[in-house]
Amino acid sequence: MFKLLRKLKMDESGASAAEYALIVAVLGGFVVLGATAFGGSLQNAMTNTGTALGNKAPAVFP
Repeated sequence: MFKLLRKLKMDESGASAAEYALIVAVLGGFVVLGATAFGGSLQNAMTNTGTALGNKAPAVFP
C-alpha cells in the first residue's frame, strides 16, 4: 500500500482528460445531491417568508 502511495506521489505526469471528466462528474453529483437535499427546505422558507410579508404589508392594491 505504501509502495503504491509513494509511486503515485512521485508520478509527475499530467492528468488526462478522463480524470478531469471524472472530477467534474463527481462535483456535479454533489451539486445535484445538495440541491435535492436542501431544495424543499429552501422552498418552504421562501413560502413562509412571503406569507409573513404578505400578512404584515398594507394592501397597496385593494
